[in-house]
Amino acid sequence: MSEVKKPPSSGESGRWTRIVTARPRLSLLLALVVTALAVLAGGGVADRMGSGGWEDPDARSTYASKVLEREFPGSQPNLLLLVDAGSGAGAGSGSAGVDDPAVAAEAERLTAQLASEQGVAGVGSYWRTHLPALRSEDGRQALIAARVLGDEKTRAAVLERIAPRYRGEHGPVRVSLGGPVAVQREVTTTIQEDLLRAEVIALPVTLVLLIIVFGSAVAALLPLGVGIVAILGTNAVLRGLTEFTDVSVFAQNLTTALGLGLAIDYALFIVRRFREELAAGRDPVAAVGATLRTAGRTVLFSALTVAVSLSAMLFFPMYFLRSFAYAGVAVVLLAAAAALVLLPAALVLLGERVNSLDLRRLWRRGRAGAVAGAPGADAAAGRGWARATALVMRRAPVFAVATTAGLLLLGLPFLGVKFGTVDDRQLPKTASSHLVQQQIRDGFPGSPGAGLTVLAEGAAGPADLAAYRDRLAALPGVRVDGPVSSEARPGYAYFSVITEGEAVGRQAQDLVGEVRGVDAPFDTSVTGQAAVLVDAQKAIAEKVPAALALVVLATLLLVFLLTGSVLIPVQAVLLNALSLTAMFGAVVWVFQEGNLSGLLSFTSTGDIETTLPVLMFCIAFGLSMDYGVFLISRIKEEYERTGDHEGAVRTGLVRTGGLITAAAVILAVVMVAIGSSRVTNTKMLGLGIALAVLMDALVVRSLLVPAVMKLTGKATWWAPGPLRRLHERFGLSEGESAPGPLPQVPGETPEPDRIPAGSR
Repeated sequence: MSEVKKPPSSGESGRWTRIVTARPRLSLLLALVVTALAVLAGGGVADRMGSGGWEDPDARSTYASKVLEREFPGSQPNLLLLVDAGSGAGAGSGSAGVDDPAVAAEAERLTAQLASEQGVAGVGSYWRTHLPALRSEDGRQALIAARVLGDEKTRAAVLERIAPRYRGEHGPVRVSLGGPVAVQREVTTTIQEDLLRAEVIALPVTLVLLIIVFGSAVAALLPLGVGIVAILGTNAVLRGLTEFTDVSVFAQNLTTALGLGLAIDYALFIVRRFREELAAGRDPVAAVGATLRTAGRTVLFSALTVAVSLSAMLFFPMYFLRSFAYAGVAVVLLAAAAALVLLPAALVLLGERVNSLDLRRLWRRGRAGAVAGAPGADAAAGRGWARATALVMRRAPVFAVATTAGLLLLGLPFLGVKFGTVDDRQLPKTASSHLVQQQIRDGFPGSPGAGLTVLAEGAAGPADLAAYRDRLAALPGVRVDGPVSSEARPGYAYFSVITEGEAVGRQAQDLVGEVRGVDAPFDTSVTGQAAVLVDAQKAIAEKVPAALALVVLATLLLVFLLTGSVLIPVQAVLLNALSLTAMFGAVVWVFQEGNLSGLLSFTSTGDIETTLPVLMFCIAFGLSMDYGVFLISRIKEEYERTGDHEGAVRTGLVRTGGLITAAAVILAVVMVAIGSSRVTNTKMLGLGIALAVLMDALVVRSLLVPAVMKLTGKATWWAPGPLRRLHERFGLSEGESAPGPLPQVPGETPEPDRIPAGSR
């Protein structure tokens, strides 16, 4: 038998225990004060957030958009007024549509009024330009286009101010608002409403599940309290960040999901261990000390691994992704802090009362032993995990191969992924801005937004511009309008390059490269939806290696510091990545290809927003590591105690399998509540992460991990001499509870083979 490594001294843990438990009432009071301040500091955070952030701020397309907004605001309208001549109060059966004199007069009045609004520029309309692209094919609708100036917050404020003056009936016409500004504003308000609904759904359902897991209503309320503290604290952090940088409103969904999910994970682990220590006969202070030396260190280690995974999104320039890093890292660290400071203080004060208000007694009568939590039921569940783990380890090659093949098969649809950008179709079909954009797509000639805009700077004269225009026009399948020159700034001009097809389809993306490849005697910059997408894809592709390197190297290092093994960190990375295949496959099969779109109530655009796979990988990988650390830490604890590799794996599954499953189900419930959003990207995020969490807990941790560890045997714990000595010096190892019988939850039957060797 290989030598069993002695756990390091627990002196530091003892000092931390004394600090946390010395004045528990004061600790709780301070926590309540800090939480109250967080409520005040985080108030109104959603109103200061943006709904964009998909573009690379350093790209040439972004630069061109900024210059065009300054020099030619009419070149890139972001607000559209859809004027319907067939729906107004004064429209009659003999109306001539948008060319009717009464309609034209009212439309001209609205155009002039919009041009006079502060913060609005570049106003034009069908009635002023008579461009065919601004008139519907049936002649009943036409467009007024304008540019709302400023950043996202300024544009949203301008829209809120002016929208009531234009939306609705105006004599013979009816006006509806569309365009990117209207879409972004409606996305923001929809997310706020959906988030509130998700919290209303998730909190009571989570409480019921916690009561089922713990039995005690008192114990069930503790994880919920930790989650609420983490959410409120993170909102305050995000509110502070909005003073210095852009933050996406989508990040609030992650705050709620991880705030509840991880706080519950950590609290489940700590409360369960505390109850075990109480059952072993320790007083509350000693039980908290033993809990912090074991489960507490695991929680701290887990929080670090999840935070590192989420921080990888800081490598990317898009503030949409960076916002999730801000929110994710903050909520993870706050959840861990609350679980390691606030929760132990509460447990010291509660003591044995943590088992009070056992609501499961209400349905135990007449069904003794028949439900979870009744006498013997927990022990029965443990025996079930023991039998299942024994079966898996007995047939380890079969389970390892079959599970791996199944997960890879589920991920096959992702090979056909197509990347795109967000538009109004992420909103529900009944959303007003979506309706406007859909009417434009269906009823107006061409494909609105499919063209590119080329900014020319430093043009010497009309001859150079004309020559460049001819070279652009020589590209196959395009029409070139312009140049439009600046009267105020000589040397500035722009061209519109229009093509058929989808705005961000493959043809449009290829056209970006072709236009950028046309020689010009002056500086040119290309923008438009397709150009923004191409630049975003390039930025992500350039940063992915660095982000992956951070996640992988940090995971390898942290898991090595926890285990002292060379093989376990590699296993952790590979198995965690394998657990994500089903999520990515489902994202493409459902959201890109449109399967189940009717059931889930969304509109498929035929592609996946470019940043979402990166976001989902970082979140799901971090959560997978969360469960992996819980399991590995308990297996390691048993291996250090007994030196029996297979016994440690079995015991680790028996002791954490139910806990990890319960935590995964609760987190999945929270994510499904988030996934009930009417915004497609939020729905994709919530449901995708829920699937990844369940696959990780129910398949990877329950089947693949024990099978692989059986196959690797005691070599699992091997490390070369220099690394072993490094781990002995710097390793993050759990402490050890005082000698005595293995702690058990009330109602459980002790397992004879798990009595510590020193007390047999």
